[in-house]
Amino acid sequence: MNTILIVDDEYLIAEILGFALEDEGFVVEKASNGRKALDALRACPVDLVITDYMMPVLNGEELAQAIRDELHLTGLPVILMSGAQASQGRVRPELFEAVFDKPFDMDKMIAKVRALLQT
Repeated sequence: MNTILIVDDEYLIAEILGFALEDEGFVVEKASNGRKALDALRACPVDLVITDYMMPVLNGEELAQAIRDELHLTGLPVILMSGAQASQGRVRPELFEAVFDKPFDMDKMIAKVRALLQT
């Protein structure tokens, strides 16, 4: 079973996405900001990260950069989901395997997760 870390300071979005992914058979962990996400990644390996952009402590871009630089997880797929800042992720393809504008289509998100994890 694949484990996915959802990083979003908006509780409701993290919960809805988490429930949808769990219904598809994924194990879901959650963090409310980038620093907590890094702590979670140090504590438990995951197969994919889905992060918001605008968050306290570390934003999604800073988190993705830390995943690559600090944790040396160069092969860990990271998906960015954002309302206004999605364009920031599109100019950093070395950090994000996919970028979704909020609100996003849940079926497309699940399809992208499955494709990245080859499930």
